[in-house]
Amino acid sequence: MGNGADQEKHLDRAFLALADPVRRALIARLSRGPATVNELAEPFAMSKQGVSKHIQVLEAAGLITRSRNAQQRPCHLDPAALEALTAWIDTYRLEAERQFRRLDSLMETMKQGEKK
Repeated sequence: MGNGADQEKHLDRAFLALADPVRRALIARLSRGPATVNELAEPFAMSKQGVSKHIQVLEAAGLITRSRNAQQRPCHLDPAALEALTAWIDTYRLEAERQFRRLDSLMETMKQGEKK
């Protein structure tokens, strides 16, 4: 399996991780800065163990990392991982925009032809 297959697996894991609203909320919270599991668990009506499982999924998908700070292991958002997802989406968005611009140009040409 080449690099393309590895990239596809990474994208699959990342998008599957982001399919869950709790995990998207965790990503949103971590976008404001690092946080411990206790801090991440505060707004949710679930156990710390439940939040920890979500964190493990995000970590396995490469979207977050954890560091060691004395007795704590704060979670950090990995901006490069999100950038890779954005770049993948942008590839298709830019192609769609090019197609719409061509269609707009064709329609404008047709309008000009009707005016003559």
